[in-house]
Amino acid sequence: MLKRLAVQNFALIENVELTFDKGFTVLTGETGSGKSILLGALRLILGERADYVVIRDAERKTVVETTFLVNGLDLADFFEANDLDYADETIIRREIHAQGKSRSFINDTPVQLSVLKELTAQLIHIHSQHHTLNLKDKSFQLALLDTLIDADTLRRKVGETHREWKQKEKVLQLYKEEIALALRENDFNQFQLDELRQLELHANEFVKLEEEVNRGEQSEEIKMSYGKLFAGLQEEGGIVDQLMGLAKLPTFSDTTLDELVRRLASVRIELQDISSVAEDGVEVEYSSPEELQRKSDLLDAYNSALRKHGLFSQEDLIQLQAKLEESLSHVEHADADVAQHEEEVKALQNRFFRFSSELSQFRTENVTKIEADICGYLTEVKLADATIRFDLFEVPPSKTGTDGINMLFSANTGMAPQPIEKSASGGELSRLMLVLQHLLSKKQQLPTVIFDEIDSGVSGEVAQRIGALLQNMGANMQLLAITHLPQVAGKGKDHLKVIKRSTDSGKTITELIYLTGEERVEEVARLMSGTQINDAALENAKNLMNE
Repeated sequence: MLKRLAVQNFALIENVELTFDKGFTVLTGETGSGKSILLGALRLILGERADYVVIRDAERKTVVETTFLVNGLDLADFFEANDLDYADETIIRREIHAQGKSRSFINDTPVQLSVLKELTAQLIHIHSQHHTLNLKDKSFQLALLDTLIDADTLRRKVGETHREWKQKEKVLQLYKEEIALALRENDFNQFQLDELRQLELHANEFVKLEEEVNRGEQSEEIKMSYGKLFAGLQEEGGIVDQLMGLAKLPTFSDTTLDELVRRLASVRIELQDISSVAEDGVEVEYSSPEELQRKSDLLDAYNSALRKHGLFSQEDLIQLQAKLEESLSHVEHADADVAQHEEEVKALQNRFFRFSSELSQFRTENVTKIEADICGYLTEVKLADATIRFDLFEVPPSKTGTDGINMLFSANTGMAPQPIEKSASGGELSRLMLVLQHLLSKKQQLPTVIFDEIDSGVSGEVAQRIGALLQNMGANMQLLAITHLPQVAGKGKDHLKVIKRSTDSGKTITELIYLTGEERVEEVARLMSGTQINDAALENAKNLMNE
């Protein structure tokens, strides 16, 4: 429910703050007084695009702020999902700056315009004459029928099942495309896998293998070097013999010389060890030529695989092999997987058609009663001869089931109902929409509804009946109506008057004032007789308001 509206620096409005209550509130005022300006301010709260020409004083920002009572509307999840502070009294503000900036706030938290729209669409609805165009929209007609006959639960089940069915169908199609691609690449993948398996990547260490191959290819040169080293150390008159001769030098009482002799002995021992290792090296048996060729071929194949696949290590090749094995296994089990997916799609499809059949049957069983209810209310707004019919027919499956709809209407006896977009005048559409809104208000918790001259083009008894209908709607919801008709204005629980006046500084401003008691009577009398209000007009106004 809209509790408060504050508007600053907006068009002709300097500064206005209004409070609202439950029930039916009427707004009246002379043409051009600024009623549409007030709606323009509210449309900013609904997230409509800001028109910067509405800024009254370019030196100050334009602000529109509302307070809504949102308890009982199940909006806590919305606030949590958008990281907003929830409050039963939620404040929504829109600011516009002359520099071209527009900002939106929910409970003082800045929000994107899309978030603002999503919230306020659940809180307030402004119904202008052009909204009767919704009646010509087929999806609106079907949604309207489902709400009026209490089919919303079934409709949701159909919609959810249709979404699951189509999502699963899409997954199946993508899976089939993946399998088709894999099958086209299957032979090539198998060839690549066979090549990698021949490398025995898990059994061989190719870094170590490369060292073995390099050593095997240089085996003769290595043995020769070992032999030269051994010979140089151990041949007669070689280094070791010479060191042994030096070690036999006579000793003197010279500590330095003694130390050098001892160090020569240590060197001789180390050279003896080197000589022994060199002798073993001469005797080492390297891979046979055949084994060396096998290892060399394996290493060549490994390096070729790295170059072919643009990889850099044995681990990379192991991962590629695993991927190829997985892909081939995927293809191998593809038929079974596809069959399982197809069974799941078929099950969802059958479930959808079962729910759709239930929904179609429910619509067929209840449509006649709701047609009669609508015609009964149309009689109250002086369309006693009107006929309305919801013509259902089969269409391809969609999220709303398998029913299409034509909303047929005739305003006069003897005329066959025709599609509403061809058969109803503007005034008839307005009255029909009012009746439908009235019925909807009984079926669901509607947001605050503002009717912008829904009674335009009618008068007399029709206007009086529209006023009574709006009054009845106001018993179940918060309803505001902008009107020029005394028959409607007299039925409001609360009454606001919009006036335009000039200030002492020569500026024109719009103001809104609450009318009570005799003020209301005078305003209704003015609507009935114009500026000349006499006792008879006042008496008629009282009688109208008391009816």
